[in-house]
Amino acid sequence: MSTTRSTRSPRPAIVVALVTAALALIGVGTALAATPAAQAFREQPLVPGTPCTITASACVDLDTKQSWLFENGKITHGPVPVAIGGPGKETPVGHSLRVYRKEELHKSGEYTMSNGEPAPMPWSVFFQDGGIAFHEGRTDTPSAGCVRLSRENAITWYNNLEIGDQVQVVSAQAVHAARA
Repeated sequence: MSTTRSTRSPRPAIVVALVTAALALIGVGTALAATPAAQAFREQPLVPGTPCTITASACVDLDTKQSWLFENGKITHGPVPVAIGGPGKETPVGHSLRVYRKEELHKSGEYTMSNGEPAPMPWSVFFQDGGIAFHEGRTDTPSAGCVRLSRENAITWYNNLEIGDQVQVVSAQAVHAARA
């Protein structure tokens, strides 16, 4: 029995990843124009000083790498600095994401520390499929798609966000262009 070893170059995967990333960035603007949820987003007033609407409980601006908490359309915390996903692992954009799980001492199922232990994600508030969450971590380096906050801010986001709360992750530039 003979086996054939694939000699296929990994380049197509890289090209697909780059095209996907580019489309995601383009989609920041087009997503605001294409869906009924996007239409509803455009019709809602923005919370003053932010790129998110009064329906949100949490807001992330990918352009300035800042986040806010809102209650009844008013800022209760923020803006605070955050780390967002880097190239190839961008933080997903969305204006009608929802908190679906909270876990105070979550450990990553995907990433490990240098000692092989699962990477800690304390104070996790999950809002997007694929394990995307607000959680404690460094805010000076890109994440793998999550929104990392300082310890103090991660605890505040954990204590203030509830299951079902709306999270908006947007580009302020795209929001303002779509509303111009």
